[in-house]
Amino acid sequence: MAPETSSPSQRTGRSWITHWEPEDPTFWQETGRPIAKRNLWASILSEHIGFSIWSIWSVLALFMTPAAGFDWAPEQKFLLVSLVALVGAILRVPYTLAVPIFGGRNWTIISASLLLIPTALAFYLIQNPDTPYWLFLVLGATAGVGGGNFSSSMANINFYFPEKEKGWALGLNAGGGNIGVATVQLVGLAVIALFTATSGHLIPLFYAPFILLAIWVAIRSMNNLTSARTDVSAQIAATRDRHFWIMSFLYIGTFGSFIGFGFAFGLLLQNQFGLSPLQAASVTFLGPAIGSLIRPVGGKMADRLGGARVTLWNFIAMVITTGLAVASIQTDNLILFIGVFAVVFVLTGIGNGSVYKMIPSIYAAKAQSAISAGTPAEEAHSYNKRIASSMLGLIGAMGAFGGVAINLVFRESFRATESAAPGLVAFLVFYAVCAVVTYTVYMRTPTTATPAPTQATGTTETIAR
Repeated sequence: MAPETSSPSQRTGRSWITHWEPEDPTFWQETGRPIAKRNLWASILSEHIGFSIWSIWSVLALFMTPAAGFDWAPEQKFLLVSLVALVGAILRVPYTLAVPIFGGRNWTIISASLLLIPTALAFYLIQNPDTPYWLFLVLGATAGVGGGNFSSSMANINFYFPEKEKGWALGLNAGGGNIGVATVQLVGLAVIALFTATSGHLIPLFYAPFILLAIWVAIRSMNNLTSARTDVSAQIAATRDRHFWIMSFLYIGTFGSFIGFGFAFGLLLQNQFGLSPLQAASVTFLGPAIGSLIRPVGGKMADRLGGARVTLWNFIAMVITTGLAVASIQTDNLILFIGVFAVVFVLTGIGNGSVYKMIPSIYAAKAQSAISAGTPAEEAHSYNKRIASSMLGLIGAMGAFGGVAINLVFRESFRATESAAPGLVAFLVFYAVCAVVTYTVYMRTPTTATPAPTQATGTTETIAR
């Protein structure tokens, strides 16, 4: 059955689709799959550019040297990227809610268009180092709108695909967006290599036509679904569940580390080891690229070995590698520092995949426990599936706050000691706590509690180990 639309043109995407049943095999094979894939690739393009703009000041900070007119201390640069990360983290919640209100196609056009604002401001600011510091922070922080694109993009694509293909689709969408952090750093490297370290304004100029391309592709290729609805009650219920806060804490340790270190890595190389902008830019793209590409591997490892087990050993490995990073600073060993941080980025990618895999596993186990306690199977699965779905988006927003924390900690570390070592020690302790929490809550023998009579919450609060 072909989808009903408000326009005769399905190909151009200028339509609202009122009939969308991806779980119907006939509909999916004959009509749904090509439309869903077309929307997916358009979404990946927009989200990728959004991540690049979100990360743009982590690259432009390398160009902010005395030769370019910037007499900024390291802590001032870390505060700038912290504010950009903060805006992106905050916007992830309203961006998630925007898709059902405006439509996936419409919101992609709007959110992509908004990227022109921070891009234009970055082009201006990097050429005007005499801009008052407070105003520079306010205007530069608008790049955070790129961070919100992840949540709206993921929420939109989630509606298009059947359950059996959502993992693949969302994995492509997330990975294609995350690698934008590495792409903008490669653009920065190319600008420095081809021009000079005073040509930072060429980076936002480079992205302007690609933003326009993303807008055009969204107009031509995407659709709005009238069936897309935000489950507000499930979101509220998710925040009342202790697993929301526990998993948010763990995701801050994985994704927060990925985005935080992605923003900070170049500044660490420049300020801790005295690398030039060209030298720093030639290395910084490697970490985010590795972390983005390895994320699906973490999910597959969790499928095979159990999400909690992979997450536990991953955090233990992060404790060890962070300790080695501290040692590399104490011995002024640049090669060891770069090598260790490459491993850290690998671990953040694996952890991102394994933690996200844990969330639906937790609620599948809770559904089974509820069924064992007498709750009808359909009711138990439906309730816990709604909570898990809502939790995925909200935890993604919470995890981004880790990027803020990392850069603020580095700011204070450099301000107090002119070294990143104290900040890394703090992260080491945090990862150790994450390992203890993972083991205590999800690896030990499950505890039993009496379920509430009106909710499909299970008695077992554990997952397959």
